[in-house]
Parts: sequence; structure tokens; C-alpha cells
Amino acid sequence: MAKPDKPKPKNLPSEHWKEEPDEHDYPAAGDYLSLLMEAEEVEAAVKALRGSTIIHLKAKDLLRSSRLALLPPDNAHVAIDLEKVRQGELLSPLLLLRGDAARDVPLTVADGYHRICASYHINENADIPCHLVSMPTTAQATPSTPPADSADYPGLGG
Repeated sequence: MAKPDKPKPKNLPSEHWKEEPDEHDYPAAGDYLSLLMEAEEVEAAVKALRGSTIIHLKAKDLLRSSRLALLPPDNAHVAIDLEKVRQGELLSPLLLLRGDAARDVPLTVADGYHRICASYHINENADIPCHLVSMPTTAQATPSTPPADSADYPGLGG
């Protein structure tokens, strides 16, 4: 027997998304990504996000693949997004970097985590517009070698 969908919060429309992300979402994504990547990679990722086309994914799948926790509806940022939807404002699509299952790297939500959670509380199965790109590739990392006098650095050999 199919499990019924969770009840939707009252007075919330099911369609609540803009066609394209807000312009300020791209620098916000870059700020977040700068904590995870080098500047050149951030620039490449944001450029790729700007040039990608919209696809539609479900909130429940986005949360699972990103390994992010569902924030409650009373979280300050989620509540703001839910109120926007109540007021008839459209939310900005998400900016995402594809994960890599072979390397156990989850989906990266560059911008839109709170919007995913808000949408989940409205309807976890609704399609969310997203820009999704692959992680920028970097040069093959070379193994680090201990300094010449590794006795000065415990744990590095010598």
C-alpha cells in the first residue's frame, strides 16, 4: 500500500519558483564555495552555473544526495522562505555541484539549502528548478614530502 504524502502546510501554493536564479545568488554561491575550493575553481564553478540550463529535482532527493539535514520549518531562514511562499513570492532556483559516488563526495548545495528545506515542508515530491554542474577539475595533486629536516616536524618521518 502506498504511503500517503505528508500534509502540506496550510495556505501554501505548490508552485513557488522563479525561472532563473537571482543575480545575487551567484556571488553567494561563490562565497560558500570559496570555503571548499581554490579561487580558480570557484570562478570556474560559478561560470559553469551561470551557463547551465535549469533541470528539475525533488527536495527529498536533494537532501539525501547532499547528506544535509532537513531543517525544521521554524528555522529562521526556512521560516522566511515559507513566508515568502505564503505571500506569493517566488523562490530562486538552486545552484548545485554534482557529487561523485565513486569518491564518496556528496552533492554540494552552493546556494539554496534553506529553500530546499522550505520546499520539502511544502511538498517533498515537488520538482525544484536547479542549475547543476560538475565539480571543476584540478591538476593532479602531488604527494607532499616532508621537509629536509623532518625531525623538526613530529609525525612526518625521520
